[in-house]
Amino acid sequence: MSPCDQLGELWAVIDDRYNNPSPGSYVSGLATHAKGIDKALEKVGEEATEFIIAVKNGERARIVEEAADLQFHLMVALRGAGVEFDEVLDELAARKK
Repeated sequence: MSPCDQLGELWAVIDDRYNNPSPGSYVSGLATHAKGIDKALEKVGEEATEFIIAVKNGERARIVEEAADLQFHLMVALRGAGVEFDEVLDELAARKK
């Protein structure tokens, strides 16, 4: 499975949890949190900080883990902001030179 396919599948799950919240779902919990989008944004900030620290400390396994956490929470925040993941991919494609 290609990285884009994996991200597409993850996006589909995130989108489904927003459209069909289910008890016990972490994404649904973020989507319906009393803080609204702020909760997802807090997680993006937290994971970005943890990623930076892992890189600064040269901890390869932690870098990978924190990068995955950051990517995941960024996608959740994008969905919470009403932005489709394809829009981000299109923007990246438009920047190719």
